[in-house]
Amino acid sequence: MSTLGVSFTDAAFEARVLAGVEEVERQLRAAVDSPDRLVAEAAAHLLNAGGKRFRPLLVLLAAEFGESSRADVARSAVVVELTHLATLYHDDVMDEADVRRGAPSANARWGNSVAILVGDYLFAQASDLVSDLGTEAVRIQARTFSRLVQGQIRETIGPADDEDALAHYLAVVADKTGSLIATAALFGSKMAGAPADVQETLTEFGERIGAAFQLADDIIDVASETGDSGKTPGTDLREGVPTLPTLIALRSTDPGSERLRTLLGRPLTDDAEHAEALALLRAHPAMAEARSYVRAEADAAGVLLAKLPDSSARSALQELCDTVVTRVG
Repeated sequence: MSTLGVSFTDAAFEARVLAGVEEVERQLRAAVDSPDRLVAEAAAHLLNAGGKRFRPLLVLLAAEFGESSRADVARSAVVVELTHLATLYHDDVMDEADVRRGAPSANARWGNSVAILVGDYLFAQASDLVSDLGTEAVRIQARTFSRLVQGQIRETIGPADDEDALAHYLAVVADKTGSLIATAALFGSKMAGAPADVQETLTEFGERIGAAFQLADDIIDVASETGDSGKTPGTDLREGVPTLPTLIALRSTDPGSERLRTLLGRPLTDDAEHAEALALLRAHPAMAEARSYVRAEADAAGVLLAKLPDSSARSALQELCDTVVTRVG
């Protein structure tokens, strides 16, 4: 498997994707630049910190079902990644995060106001680029942005008194994560001129695999001993952040789960309580149920791929499905 997270058995396919990755990276650096030194430094902060570039990769793989060499493919990948980066700046302010991608967060370094404004700047840069892709691309981007914001609002407010907390959380994940990854797949296939039915299939694939990756991180946060998610294990648990395993556990009516339920759903600032909750949750049937849910989502995404023409790109997308399953064990 390459550093991109997919394997290449076709040299020509590998060359196209790697060339696309390099072009996207070049355009990203140009897009975050500014004559103002502070803006340029702050806007490039998260870009320089790294990241998997999962969304641009999905754009490039989806474009393989059409004419992947079209210039608009790389531009659309830049639009998607800029949008993603912008949301990270805003998320870190709302979460009061100190670290992002192993580096001090923008809000920790420059303050909340600058971080928010830099996020706005990146959204503006994405809007400028997408305007060159045509009216339909602008509409797709606007609707995606709407879902991102609605998901953030729903997460901030929380479920209504009469709303199922797990269903609410899954809807938040769909809007905050699935929507942009679905757009990545749609942009890649659309900009490459793939058939309409292929675009539709890839969009649905992106929605499912995007949510599955996020939910897999929920499981890793609990199960990992080494911080595979890039965070200290149990970080979400300590902060009282709702996740797939904790919400499933909270629904349990088993009397033996009573102690765990009293610990979940609130910040655990006491180290002993945090350790106890982590141990109880790791041993709880909720973990197996959460894993089954993620595997089912990944499997459903894989079934969609069967509708697509057999190719190296389809195999790479299937590998992403397999990776989700491998990550959750």
